[in-house]
Amino acid sequence: MEPDEIEKYMKAGKIASDVRQWSMGLIKEGAPAIDVADKIEARILELGAHIAFPTNVCIGDVAAHYAPKLNDKTEIGGVVSIDLGVHVDGFIADTAYTVDLSGEYKKMLKANEAALSRAISLVKPGVSVCEIGRAVQETITGAGFRPIENLTGHEVKQYELHAGLSIPNVPVPYDRRIKEGMVIAIEPFATDGAGRIVEGKHAEIFSLIAGKPSRIPESRTLINLLQERHGLPFAAHWYAKRINPLKLTLAIQDILSRGALKAHPVLHEKEEGTVSQFEHTVMVTKDGCVVTTR
Repeated sequence: MEPDEIEKYMKAGKIASDVRQWSMGLIKEGAPAIDVADKIEARILELGAHIAFPTNVCIGDVAAHYAPKLNDKTEIGGVVSIDLGVHVDGFIADTAYTVDLSGEYKKMLKANEAALSRAISLVKPGVSVCEIGRAVQETITGAGFRPIENLTGHEVKQYELHAGLSIPNVPVPYDRRIKEGMVIAIEPFATDGAGRIVEGKHAEIFSLIAGKPSRIPESRTLINLLQERHGLPFAAHWYAKRINPLKLTLAIQDILSRGALKAHPVLHEKEEGTVSQFEHTVMVTKDGCVVTTR
């Protein structure tokens, strides 16, 4: 990896860490989810970076991909996970944390954090992802909960949020190994439910796959606006000030129907169990790793 790339990964991580810590003060009972997401994203921009993906505000049984929509009325309460992403010239930092406003899930959150710490401690060149998955599973099940088996951590590359290697949260029947120079986001999820997620019907997060031409003016406008994201995910409501919200919805449906856009539906725990998530991004070094988001 080139020195300037390392510098950008580290800068993105530092900003993500700062925003992560600062944002914890926003997580209060009854706070509008849309306000929390908007303030986090504004803070990322204020600190001189870019938004790698829409801020996820996941409550209760929602595990991932809940980005509040335009005029969203959802209020925060119970167990709340915040997943935020920062990039500097496409070099990504991905981090997440969970807050228990109910006071009923402290044991689960503690086990989840411990699983993340244990996973990070194992990261070095040559380590099998299966070993990391086994460590996460043992830590979470040892506390009486389940890891989410069909969600994984992931390698990141420039403008690629999910690039190549997956980091499982359970043992897997394959032996892929970590290499020096990789940048990976490790994100164990814990639940008191089944330990699996299912897709919901709603999606507010999308990724542009290809800039296919369209005869609809709003579709062309949106595609042009999305080119600067280089395929990174976006939230539909980000563009509501540039395109009439009703026409924006129609444009998204048009681009989806032509296979040029990928939807990322909200993910729910299969048995409606409460879910927590903790995540850091690490850069693999010769002898171990550096946590960029700590």
